[in-house]
Amino acid sequence: MQFFPSFSVFLKIGSLEIHYYALCIITGALIAYELGQYRFKKLGYARNILSDYFFALLLLGIIGARIWYVIFMWNELYAANPMEIFAVWHGGLAIQGGIFAGLIYSAYFFKKHEIPFLVAGDAIMPGVLIAQALGRWGNFFNHEAYGSAVSLKFLQSLHLPQFIIKNMYIENAYHHPTFLYESVGNVIVFLVIILLVRHFSRKNGTQFFSYFIGYGIVRFFVEGMRTDSLMLGPLRIAQVISLIFIAVGIVGMIYVYKKGTPRSDFS
Repeated sequence: MQFFPSFSVFLKIGSLEIHYYALCIITGALIAYELGQYRFKKLGYARNILSDYFFALLLLGIIGARIWYVIFMWNELYAANPMEIFAVWHGGLAIQGGIFAGLIYSAYFFKKHEIPFLVAGDAIMPGVLIAQALGRWGNFFNHEAYGSAVSLKFLQSLHLPQFIIKNMYIENAYHHPTFLYESVGNVIVFLVIILLVRHFSRKNGTQFFSYFIGYGIVRFFVEGMRTDSLMLGPLRIAQVISLIFIAVGIVGMIYVYKKGTPRSDFS
Protein backbone atom coordinates (compact mmCIF):
# COMPACT_ATOMS: atom_id res chain seq x y z
CA MET A 1 0.00 0.00 0.00
CA GLN A 2 1.37 3.38 -1.00
CA PHE A 3 -0.17 6.80 -0.35
CA PHE A 4 0.34 9.68 -2.80
CA PRO A 5 2.48 7.78 -5.34
CA SER A 6 1.90 10.56 -7.88
CA PHE A 7 0.16 13.90 -8.14
CA SER A 8 -3.02 12.38 -9.59
CA VAL A 9 -3.13 9.20 -7.48
CA PHE A 10 -4.24 9.18 -3.84
CA LEU A 11 -3.60 5.54 -2.99
CA LYS A 12 -2.02 2.57 -4.71
CA ILE A 13 -2.61 -1.00 -3.53
CA GLY A 14 -0.70 -3.38 -5.74
CA SER A 15 -1.89 -2.62 -9.25
CA LEU A 16 -5.05 -0.89 -7.98
CA GLU A 17 -4.92 2.91 -8.04
CA ILE A 18 -7.42 5.26 -6.40
CA HIS A 19 -7.23 8.61 -8.18
CA TYR A 20 -7.98 11.99 -6.64
CA TYR A 21 -10.40 12.47 -9.54
CA ALA A 22 -12.64 9.68 -8.24
CA LEU A 23 -12.11 10.72 -4.62
CA CYS A 24 -13.26 14.30 -5.32
CA ILE A 25 -16.33 13.14 -7.22
CA ILE A 26 -17.39 10.64 -4.55
CA THR A 27 -16.74 13.08 -1.69
CA GLY A 28 -18.75 15.80 -3.41
CA ALA A 29 -21.60 13.40 -4.10
CA LEU A 30 -21.70 12.27 -0.46
CA ILE A 31 -21.82 15.87 0.78
CA ALA A 32 -24.66 16.62 -1.64
CA TYR A 33 -26.43 13.49 -0.40
CA GLU A 34 -26.19 14.51 3.25
CA LEU A 35 -27.40 18.03 2.46
CA GLY A 36 -30.35 16.51 0.62
CA GLN A 37 -31.09 14.19 3.53
CA TYR A 38 -31.12 17.15 5.91
CA ARG A 39 -33.66 18.94 3.74
CA PHE A 40 -35.76 15.81 3.20
CA LYS A 41 -35.91 15.24 6.96
CA LYS A 42 -37.26 18.76 7.44
CA LEU A 43 -39.90 17.98 4.83
CA GLY A 44 -40.92 14.86 6.74
CA TYR A 45 -39.71 12.21 4.29
CA ALA A 46 -38.12 8.92 5.37
CA ARG A 47 -34.33 8.66 5.02
CA ASN A 48 -34.50 5.52 2.89
CA ILE A 49 -36.23 7.40 0.05
CA LEU A 50 -33.21 9.51 -0.75
CA SER A 51 -30.88 6.58 -0.06
CA ASP A 52 -32.61 4.53 -2.75
CA TYR A 53 -32.51 7.52 -5.08
CA PHE A 54 -28.88 8.49 -4.48
CA PHE A 55 -27.01 5.35 -5.50
CA ALA A 56 -28.86 4.94 -8.79
CA LEU A 57 -28.52 8.66 -9.46
CA LEU A 58 -24.76 8.61 -8.87
CA LEU A 59 -24.26 5.73 -11.30
CA LEU A 60 -26.56 7.19 -13.96
CA GLY A 61 -25.04 10.64 -13.52
CA ILE A 62 -21.53 9.31 -14.14
CA ILE A 63 -22.75 7.33 -17.17
CA GLY A 64 -24.54 10.38 -18.56
CA ALA A 65 -21.50 12.60 -18.01
CA ARG A 66 -19.26 10.04 -19.70
CA ILE A 67 -21.56 9.55 -22.69
CA TRP A 68 -21.81 13.31 -23.20
CA TYR A 69 -18.02 13.64 -23.18
CA VAL A 70 -17.47 10.67 -25.47
CA ILE A 71 -19.99 11.99 -28.03
CA PHE A 72 -18.14 15.26 -28.44
CA MET A 73 -14.63 13.78 -28.22
CA TRP A 74 -15.24 10.66 -30.28
CA ASN A 75 -13.01 11.52 -33.23
CA GLU A 76 -10.23 12.95 -31.09
CA LEU A 77 -9.96 10.26 -28.40
CA TYR A 78 -12.18 7.23 -28.85
CA ALA A 79 -12.66 6.32 -32.51
CA ALA A 80 -9.24 4.69 -32.70
CA ASN A 81 -9.46 3.10 -29.23
CA PRO A 82 -13.08 2.48 -28.17
CA MET A 83 -12.03 0.56 -25.05
CA GLU A 84 -10.74 3.86 -23.65
CA ILE A 85 -14.40 4.81 -23.19
CA PHE A 86 -14.43 2.72 -20.02
CA ALA A 87 -11.27 4.30 -18.55
CA VAL A 88 -13.17 6.93 -16.56
CA TRP A 89 -10.21 7.34 -14.19
CA HIS A 90 -8.33 9.03 -17.03
CA GLY A 91 -10.82 11.89 -16.82
CA GLY A 92 -13.50 12.90 -19.26
CA LEU A 93 -16.80 13.51 -17.50
CA ALA A 94 -18.94 16.34 -18.86
CA ILE A 95 -21.13 17.40 -15.94
CA GLN A 96 -23.90 18.78 -18.12
CA GLY A 97 -24.50 15.30 -19.52
CA GLY A 98 -24.73 14.05 -15.96
CA ILE A 99 -27.27 16.74 -15.13
CA PHE A 100 -29.49 15.70 -18.03
CA ALA A 101 -29.32 12.03 -17.01
CA GLY A 102 -30.02 12.97 -13.40
CA LEU A 103 -33.04 15.09 -14.27
CA ILE A 104 -34.60 12.31 -16.36
CA TYR A 105 -34.11 9.77 -13.60
CA SER A 106 -35.32 12.21 -10.95
CA ALA A 107 -38.55 12.88 -12.81
CA TYR A 108 -39.20 9.13 -12.94
CA PHE A 109 -38.19 8.40 -9.35
CA PHE A 110 -40.13 11.16 -7.62
CA LYS A 111 -43.23 10.58 -9.69
CA LYS A 112 -43.07 6.93 -8.66
CA HIS A 113 -42.82 7.94 -5.00
CA GLU A 114 -45.48 10.66 -5.34
CA ILE A 115 -43.14 13.44 -4.27
CA PRO A 116 -43.60 16.78 -6.10
CA PHE A 117 -40.68 17.23 -8.47
CA LEU A 118 -40.04 20.87 -7.55
CA VAL A 119 -40.15 20.09 -3.83
CA ALA A 120 -37.47 17.45 -4.33
CA GLY A 121 -35.55 19.76 -6.65
CA ASP A 122 -35.42 22.50 -4.03
CA ALA A 123 -34.05 20.03 -1.50
CA ILE A 124 -31.43 18.45 -3.77
CA MET A 125 -30.13 20.90 -6.36
CA PRO A 126 -28.31 23.38 -4.08
CA GLY A 127 -26.17 20.50 -2.81
CA VAL A 128 -25.31 19.56 -6.39
CA LEU A 129 -23.33 22.81 -6.57
CA ILE A 130 -21.06 21.59 -3.77
CA ALA A 131 -20.57 18.28 -5.58
CA GLN A 132 -19.65 20.18 -8.75
CA ALA A 133 -17.29 22.46 -6.84
CA LEU A 134 -15.38 19.48 -5.43
CA GLY A 135 -15.47 17.68 -8.75
CA ARG A 136 -13.50 20.52 -10.33
CA TRP A 137 -10.65 19.75 -7.94
CA GLY A 138 -10.56 16.31 -9.53
CA ASN A 139 -9.88 18.11 -12.81
CA PHE A 140 -7.05 19.97 -11.10
CA PHE A 141 -5.35 16.73 -10.04
CA ASN A 142 -5.78 15.39 -13.59
CA HIS A 143 -4.41 18.61 -15.10
CA GLU A 144 -7.71 19.25 -16.92
CA ALA A 145 -10.16 22.12 -17.28
CA TYR A 146 -7.52 24.85 -17.32
CA GLY A 147 -7.55 28.10 -19.24
CA SER A 148 -5.27 29.95 -21.60
CA ALA A 149 -1.66 30.78 -20.81
CA VAL A 150 -0.89 33.50 -18.27
CA SER A 151 2.22 34.77 -16.56
CA LEU A 152 3.55 33.59 -13.22
CA LYS A 153 3.12 37.15 -11.97
CA PHE A 154 -0.60 37.02 -12.77
CA LEU A 155 -1.10 33.83 -10.76
CA GLN A 156 0.87 35.26 -7.86
CA SER A 157 -1.32 38.36 -7.95
CA LEU A 158 -4.33 36.11 -7.19
CA HIS A 159 -2.66 35.13 -3.89
CA LEU A 160 -3.06 31.44 -4.65
CA PRO A 161 -1.38 28.71 -2.61
CA GLN A 162 1.95 27.70 -4.10
CA PHE A 163 0.82 24.14 -4.87
CA ILE A 164 -1.90 25.49 -7.16
CA ILE A 165 0.49 27.85 -8.93
CA LYS A 166 3.06 25.08 -9.33
CA ASN A 167 0.53 22.70 -10.88
CA MET A 168 -0.86 25.29 -13.24
CA TYR A 169 2.44 24.97 -15.11
CA ILE A 170 1.31 22.65 -17.89
CA GLU A 171 2.96 22.06 -21.26
CA ASN A 172 5.68 24.66 -20.66
CA ALA A 173 3.38 27.50 -19.61
CA TYR A 174 1.30 28.74 -16.69
CA HIS A 175 -2.48 28.72 -17.21
CA HIS A 176 -5.65 30.23 -15.80
CA PRO A 177 -6.89 27.95 -12.99
CA THR A 178 -10.39 27.84 -14.47
CA PHE A 179 -11.15 24.76 -12.37
CA LEU A 180 -10.77 27.04 -9.34
CA TYR A 181 -12.83 29.87 -10.81
CA GLU A 182 -15.75 27.51 -11.41
CA SER A 183 -15.33 25.79 -8.05
CA VAL A 184 -15.48 29.09 -6.18
CA GLY A 185 -18.31 30.34 -8.38
CA ASN A 186 -20.40 27.25 -7.60
CA VAL A 187 -19.85 27.70 -3.86
CA ILE A 188 -20.94 31.33 -4.13
CA VAL A 189 -24.12 30.33 -6.00
CA PHE A 190 -24.79 27.69 -3.33
CA LEU A 191 -24.50 30.29 -0.57
CA VAL A 192 -26.76 32.74 -2.42
CA ILE A 193 -29.44 30.06 -2.81
CA ILE A 194 -29.20 28.81 0.79
CA LEU A 195 -28.84 32.15 2.54
CA LEU A 196 -30.94 34.44 0.33
CA VAL A 197 -33.20 32.59 -2.10
CA ARG A 198 -34.25 29.97 0.43
CA HIS A 199 -34.80 32.58 3.12
CA PHE A 200 -37.07 34.81 1.06
CA SER A 201 -38.75 32.45 -1.41
CA ARG A 202 -42.18 31.23 -0.42
CA LYS A 203 -42.92 28.89 -3.32
CA ASN A 204 -41.67 25.48 -4.37
CA GLY A 205 -39.22 25.48 -7.26
CA THR A 206 -37.48 28.78 -6.61
CA GLN A 207 -34.27 27.17 -5.38
CA PHE A 208 -34.40 24.55 -8.12
CA PHE A 209 -34.61 27.12 -10.91
CA SER A 210 -32.09 29.39 -9.17
CA TYR A 211 -29.58 26.59 -9.57
CA PHE A 212 -29.91 26.68 -13.35
CA ILE A 213 -29.59 30.45 -13.51
CA GLY A 214 -26.61 30.62 -11.15
CA TYR A 215 -24.73 27.61 -12.47
CA GLY A 216 -25.47 28.63 -16.06
CA ILE A 217 -23.95 32.08 -15.53
CA VAL A 218 -20.83 30.74 -13.81
CA ARG A 219 -20.23 28.02 -16.38
CA PHE A 220 -20.84 30.29 -19.36
CA PHE A 221 -18.15 32.79 -18.36
CA VAL A 222 -15.61 30.25 -17.09
CA GLU A 223 -16.05 28.07 -20.18
CA GLY A 224 -15.07 31.02 -22.37
CA MET A 225 -11.63 30.96 -20.74
CA ARG A 226 -10.93 27.24 -21.16
CA THR A 227 -8.70 25.66 -23.77
CA ASP A 228 -10.27 22.19 -23.71
CA SER A 229 -13.94 22.92 -24.37
CA LEU A 230 -16.16 20.38 -26.08
CA MET A 231 -17.07 21.90 -29.42
CA LEU A 232 -20.06 21.78 -31.75
CA GLY A 233 -18.65 23.37 -34.88
CA PRO A 234 -17.47 26.85 -33.83
CA LEU A 235 -19.54 26.80 -30.61
CA ARG A 236 -18.49 25.72 -27.16
CA ILE A 237 -21.24 23.24 -26.32
CA ALA A 238 -21.07 23.99 -22.58
CA GLN A 239 -21.78 27.66 -23.28
CA VAL A 240 -24.76 26.75 -25.45
CA ILE A 241 -26.15 24.50 -22.72
CA SER A 242 -25.44 27.17 -20.11
CA LEU A 243 -27.54 29.68 -22.03
CA ILE A 244 -30.33 27.09 -22.23
CA PHE A 245 -30.05 26.53 -18.46
CA ILE A 246 -30.31 30.26 -17.80
CA ALA A 247 -33.36 30.55 -20.05
CA VAL A 248 -35.02 27.53 -18.41
CA GLY A 249 -34.27 29.00 -14.99
CA ILE A 250 -35.81 32.35 -15.84
CA VAL A 251 -38.92 30.82 -17.42
CA GLY A 252 -39.23 28.49 -14.46
CA MET A 253 -39.00 31.34 -11.99
CA ILE A 254 -41.77 33.19 -13.82
CA TYR A 255 -43.91 30.05 -13.73
CA VAL A 256 -43.27 29.56 -10.01
CA TYR A 257 -44.08 33.20 -9.29
CA LYS A 258 -47.40 33.01 -11.14
CA LYS A 259 -48.57 29.44 -10.53
CA GLY A 260 -46.23 27.88 -7.98
CA THR A 261 -47.40 26.12 -4.84
CA PRO A 262 -46.51 27.49 -1.37
CA ARG A 263 -43.55 25.95 0.43
CA SER A 264 -44.48 23.85 3.44
CA ASP A 265 -41.04 24.35 5.00
CA PHE A 266 -40.87 28.12 4.66
CA SER A 267 -39.36 29.77 7.73
